Amino acid sequence: MRFHSPALLLALLGLPIIWWLLRATPPQARRQAFPPVTLLGALRARQAEPVRSPPWLLALRIAAFALLVAGFAGPFLPGQVEQSRDVGPVLLVVDNGMLSATDWNDRLNAAQAVVDDAVRTHSPVTLIATASPTLAENPAPAPQALAPEQARQVLASLRPEPWPSSRGAAAHVIAGLPPAHYARILYLADGIAQPQDSQFAKALQALGPVQDIRFAHQQGLVLAPVVPTEGDVMARVLAMPAPQPRALTALVRASDGATLAVVPVTLPAGATQADIRVALPVEIRNRIDTIALQGSTGAATIVLMDERDRLRPVGLLAAGAVTGAATASADTPLIGTLFYVRRALAPTSDLHEGTLATLLSRPLSVLIAPDGTLGDAQARREIRQWVENGGTLIRFAGPVLAGTPHDIANPPDDLLPVPLLDGTRQLGGSMTWGEPQKLAPFEATSPFRGLSVPADVTVTRQVLASPSADLGEHSWARLADGTPLVTHAALGKGDIVLFHVGSTAGWSNLPLSGLFVSMLQRLTEHANGLSVPADDTVLSPVVTLDGFGIPGTPPSTARGLKANAFATTPVSPEHPPGLYGPRSGRRALNAAAHLGSLQPEAPAGVLTNAAGQRPDMPLDRYSLSIALLLLLLDGLIILLLRTGLPKTWSNPWRQPPAAMVAMPLIIPLAIPLALALGLATAPLAHAQDTPPDVGEGSALPPPADNTPAPAPAAMAAPTVPGAALQTRLAYVVTGHEDVDTASRLGLKGLSDFVNARTSAVLGPPDAVRPGVDDLNYYPLLYWPITADATTSPAMTAALSTFMARGGILLIDTQGQGATDTQADAPVAGDMQTARTALRHATAGLVIPPLTAMTDHHLLAHTFYLLHDFPGRYAGQPVWVAREGDAENDEVSPVIIGSADWAHAWAVDNSGNTLFAVLPGGADQRVQAYRFGLNAVIYALTGSYKADQVHVPMLLKRLEDTP
Repeated sequence: MRFHSPALLLALLGLPIIWWLLRATPPQARRQAFPPVTLLGALRARQAEPVRSPPWLLALRIAAFALLVAGFAGPFLPGQVEQSRDVGPVLLVVDNGMLSATDWNDRLNAAQAVVDDAVRTHSPVTLIATASPTLAENPAPAPQALAPEQARQVLASLRPEPWPSSRGAAAHVIAGLPPAHYARILYLADGIAQPQDSQFAKALQALGPVQDIRFAHQQGLVLAPVVPTEGDVMARVLAMPAPQPRALTALVRASDGATLAVVPVTLPAGATQADIRVALPVEIRNRIDTIALQGSTGAATIVLMDERDRLRPVGLLAAGAVTGAATASADTPLIGTLFYVRRALAPTSDLHEGTLATLLSRPLSVLIAPDGTLGDAQARREIRQWVENGGTLIRFAGPVLAGTPHDIANPPDDLLPVPLLDGTRQLGGSMTWGEPQKLAPFEATSPFRGLSVPADVTVTRQVLASPSADLGEHSWARLADGTPLVTHAALGKGDIVLFHVGSTAGWSNLPLSGLFVSMLQRLTEHANGLSVPADDTVLSPVVTLDGFGIPGTPPSTARGLKANAFATTPVSPEHPPGLYGPRSGRRALNAAAHLGSLQPEAPAGVLTNAAGQRPDMPLDRYSLSIALLLLLLDGLIILLLRTGLPKTWSNPWRQPPAAMVAMPLIIPLAIPLALALGLATAPLAHAQDTPPDVGEGSALPPPADNTPAPAPAAMAAPTVPGAALQTRLAYVVTGHEDVDTASRLGLKGLSDFVNARTSAVLGPPDAVRPGVDDLNYYPLLYWPITADATTSPAMTAALSTFMARGGILLIDTQGQGATDTQADAPVAGDMQTARTALRHATAGLVIPPLTAMTDHHLLAHTFYLLHDFPGRYAGQPVWVAREGDAENDEVSPVIIGSADWAHAWAVDNSGNTLFAVLPGGADQRVQAYRFGLNAVIYALTGSYKADQVHVPMLLKRLEDTP
């Protein structure tokens, strides 16, 4: 027997103390008949002897304490090594499905060791791979016994497959094996349960004793896609429950391999899933190609994104928005003109609202205009030009469109796909003979093809299209009587689409149905050049993933998949994970899309590790349980002693000794003592069990801080900040883990860049809290502004003092409010939100008058000659103090921008950049580094222009020098 915490056994040295406490009891009162007082003097006093606890009670309590100590020390019986019974045929079954890629090297080494043993004994080997494509054949070919040398060659060519293991098919193959006396039956499991496990285990056990081999690096993690209706949630980690929390990292990459985001994910203890939230601007989010778990390999830990995962920019035009007088009535519940439209498109589109000028100034795919929003002729001309350049206008009819008179002052509406008849058509009601009309099935040429039409969707009122020969060509949806319901027409490079009913439930209950949601989503996809294939269209595989998650050419077994089958088809040899179909309608089939919760697989035989050793048998639960029973028995005995024992026991033990009364106090004190000793010694005892890659899979890279570890408390010297011994940059802690990590890694990358190109020597950056930490050690302080940024009076005073004493404060709104210089459109958040957050954060700071920095400013040529100052985003203005202030040697104490420099500078421990920069790529990142270097030199040296006052004195000294 061994112990996990052997140092805890030192507590057994307290057993003599407990023995002494139990024995050191006062004498028990002796009963004596009371004689006459005269006779008392003649009595001789007997020697007083203490009453002692009986030996059996002492032994019980000593045993209880010893079992408590031993239980907390973690006793266990080491597992035995499984030995083969004799020499003979070997059956080797290997799980090589998509869940085996993470520990494939260990799995392959264990299989090779088995084959090596067979080589030495000249034993034939029957090899079965549970994910082999041949198992899917009907009937599957029976495996043949191979010579050990042949088995070694087969193993060398074996690879993990990008689909799950098929243990059900493997069970049929195993059941059909010819009877043989197998010396060894080994199963290399992936550890994830499947419905056919019991059938598979019975088939193996029917051939003889089974050795089930598990591996230490089996993670039990997969990455599954989610429907794009859950906000920022873009993927979900599925995991087997674990007793300790796990820190993971998800890498979000673009199609060119650039990392767009690094998302930390924490799996709490016992959790089986965790969401991956990717909060990125829509323009960057739409570039996401894959999401993968860092440190994990395999197709099951990669999620592929397709065109359905993109958020398309859609503009919503409310009544009055053309003139800038829009009201909130458009979103009035149930009756607002945009109420149903917004809720239909919000999960899958990037919605924008505002004035017409604001909407048309940003990149939009679709502009939705309810009834009454396009009455202004100038607005229609601007929208017409926008549509001709490629936009799609979706309009809804209503009372305004049906009853608008046309005259010279109000020219006819030319933003209609077809001419309209005056007035409206009433269907149903007390004043009409007709009944509400249902919708007809959609034609094959309509973008709505394939959508099912609910029987309860009806139309009671509509505007009518003027009859014409080509009206059918412009109709995308019709009523049951053939009347057009949705018409369209091309205008330049764009389209105009008209719903002949309103966007509310007044004229039709269509906005109340799910069909309305699907129709708007189809129109949004159509506006972006996406083709929605018919349900029975077969999409051929274009790029597929192998077992290690590497994209490549589809295998020979891959077949096409119908468009309506992606939601129900799991990955298999015929349908491997990957991208299917043409680029305009590409679909992604992900490996873990149809996996439920992961549960551990029940052993199919004797459970061992790769070395053949069985798991250790823990004994702590038994030791503690027995100790608890002994303590309960002790308490029962004490209760009987206090209330009286049977007469045969009562003479010597009728009154409870003091130790018996004190024992309930001793045991509760001993238990916390044992727990404290266990917690203090457990880390030392388990040090040898810690995995070597402690940082692998952690949420974030560890800081590259080379400062020595603190000395023990008994020898500790006064603490000296690292910045006092080494020049360092610092960043303000925001409380957001992702922002603070980006700041740390960004300043680390900038410090490395400065150290490699200048004579400055910068140490690792520090995280500071102004008002709490001393800022006097730092020349430059980077302050990222978040949307919820707040300050305290102490923080404001500390930052003002920092700037007044020569420090430079670099304030960065991290792209919030930044604009695309080509389209003059926001790319990373709302401008007003950024300004409000910046105003709140800097309230009370002593900031001099500011001006936009140009390439003539000293900061633009302290080291490099710069003409722009990009970060993760390019073309954003940078604000500095107006020159001419000699109070600080004409050095600006504050630099304010929105270029998100930290993300552009950020590097990992290997020096690899972590985040993509837009739009300039590598060249823009170099410029960002150069701006950061200029800022550091600016902070370290100040303004050389201020030294011009000393030039006459220096020249005079030169003249006086012989």
